[in-house]
Amino acid sequence: MVLPTELISGSRARELEPDLSSNITAALWSPETGIIDSHSYMASLEKDIIESEGGELAYSTQVVRVDPYERFLQATPSGLESNKDGWVVQTVTGNTEDSDAMLARVLINASGLSGPFILNSMLSSSERIAMYYARGSYASYTGPGISGVSHLIYPCPSSARSRDNHAFQSLGTHLTLDMNGRIRFGPDIEWIGPSADHDSEIDFWKEHLVPDQSRLKQMHEAVTDYLPNVQLERLQPDYVGIRPKLIAPGGGFQDFVIRTDFSADFVKANMNDRNPIVSLLGIESPGLTASLAIAEAVVDNLVVRENYI
Repeated sequence: MVLPTELISGSRARELEPDLSSNITAALWSPETGIIDSHSYMASLEKDIIESEGGELAYSTQVVRVDPYERFLQATPSGLESNKDGWVVQTVTGNTEDSDAMLARVLINASGLSGPFILNSMLSSSERIAMYYARGSYASYTGPGISGVSHLIYPCPSSARSRDNHAFQSLGTHLTLDMNGRIRFGPDIEWIGPSADHDSEIDFWKEHLVPDQSRLKQMHEAVTDYLPNVQLERLQPDYVGIRPKLIAPGGGFQDFVIRTDFSADFVKANMNDRNPIVSLLGIESPGLTASLAIAEAVVDNLVVRENYI
């Protein structure tokens, strides 16, 4: 389903949001765009899984190893038995050193920032996926310049001032509302990398999750392109997230990547079964609100349609 949109004039946009800049000559109006309560959404998914037949959740569990599993012929009293190909997934739960292993015919790699590392552990060095990280900061705002705001407001890419093609690599520093009507601006984009002390640690980005005031001036400059009366001193650091990127700074726009590999590709054997690992890579905003559509695309349009299960 395609959501309805309409190209409207700047004056019509200012009828909807009077504080918009007079320099805005046109806007794309999406009347059915909205927000969701992310915590309630996750609780609903949790309930659906727990109450489903065979549903099970493993909390505080890390995947520590994934290996393609090659079928083999095993002698049994009734003769030779062919086992299925697939994937052996080893996990560790909590602080224990004990690991668990499971065999999956189809593996869906939806592990966020760690997604490329799952594949890279099996790919050759020349085939490995490059991964880049960007820190995205949000700022809360109360003050003039947003009187009666009732819509999400996104700047167009061409309005970005940043020299690093900021808006082409993100959604721009936009205005968003939470379920209580509070206003936040963000996320911005700040490229980060591991320090010398954390060069070999894949979780180096955790040290960048503390909000601070370092980005407020740049965020204010971006916001006042479309809301000129927002005041810098009324912006306050709110929260920070890490944005998974598959392209380097200045590399342009990159949409979501849904990639399929097969166990036979890695064991290089003559295998008839094509057991996939489906990897969801570089999925940032609006990945949360699009997650059910992504799940439908993966399960219904790929796994079921191709008879992988």
